[in-house]
Amino acid sequence: MRPNSRFAHVQPFDIDKVAAAAGSDADVLRMENLDTDVPPPPAAVAATRESLAAGTGNSWLPFTGLPELREAIAADLRVRTGLDFDPLRQITITSGGTSAVMPVLLATTEPGDPVVLTDPTYAGLLQRVRLSGARPHLVPLRVDGGFWRLDRQALDEVRTAAALLLMSPSMPSGVVLDRDDWAAVARACERTGACLIYDAAMERIVFDGHPRVHPCQVDGLAGRTIIIGSVSKEYRMIGWRIGWIAGPQDIMARIMVAVIYNTTVASGFHQIGAAAALKEPSGVAEAVAEYQARHDTVVQQLDGLPVVRAGGGWSCLVDAEALGMTAAGLSARLLERGRVAATPMTAWGETVAPRYVRLVYSNEPVHRLADLRARFTTSL
Repeated sequence: MRPNSRFAHVQPFDIDKVAAAAGSDADVLRMENLDTDVPPPPAAVAATRESLAAGTGNSWLPFTGLPELREAIAADLRVRTGLDFDPLRQITITSGGTSAVMPVLLATTEPGDPVVLTDPTYAGLLQRVRLSGARPHLVPLRVDGGFWRLDRQALDEVRTAAALLLMSPSMPSGVVLDRDDWAAVARACERTGACLIYDAAMERIVFDGHPRVHPCQVDGLAGRTIIIGSVSKEYRMIGWRIGWIAGPQDIMARIMVAVIYNTTVASGFHQIGAAAALKEPSGVAEAVAEYQARHDTVVQQLDGLPVVRAGGGWSCLVDAEALGMTAAGLSARLLERGRVAATPMTAWGETVAPRYVRLVYSNEPVHRLADLRARFTTSL
């Protein structure tokens, strides 16, 4: 077959390879994948079951999502941003948050356009930029005081960009952008004419002492920001595969066309469950407390080793090169000797990410993490 240039620089995920190598051994700590054992909202489960029984979600229409869910998202965004989004013209439903990324890129960039991301960043964002035909421009995260911080000086040096594609908290690092960071983003958008594509999947999974600032609350960003959200992380509804895009009306008209021709429609049954999650008590605060307890256990267990604390999210990173190994080498030894499945970050950045291994704590309770140090000691 004729080579396809879109795939020339696309890197494999590797999560599935680590998962396959781990197999079904119950002794292995499953820290390679962003699943979670924290249950989804009961109201979402009940609403989904009722919809399945009644057949109320068994339709192709409307292509851009059920009004009930879009109205619930608009109400939620009003609380988070202080802005009013028109449910019909400014919000569309997608098959999960990551499935929203490609339609947004197709609607906002031309082939060869630079798109700014952090290094490290979620591989699903970085590789989609490449698949879209745009060109990643990676701005590094730096370790400062044991946490990740955005290199604002490097961001201030960006002169050309079609979009900035950012998360906060971000996978895999758990970096949380503060108001000064978002102000630097606003300057970059103003300077380059770029839009901000904001992946808000983990927005409320923020740990103590870290600010939770929505970019739409920062001067200069509300009119430039396209928000991608989902029920997968905050609401622990991974298998529902329901996400959404919200943004200025002019660009949303194009995005809706791209969404329709990409997936036609997200599951109607699951949209009804997602609407219930947004309307009813969702257990987000309780889930965040559990994730922080797990994160803190990981950090305590690895005290003295080059682990970088997360400000939020479901994972943190260990510096393999500081331990005298490659990330792939550390990942292999952790699995073979310590029975810990962990993914090397080779596809998650350019110069910073490839030296790290990710430890996901969302699917392993505190008592299972209590021997993590012993497992590392066996592996090193």
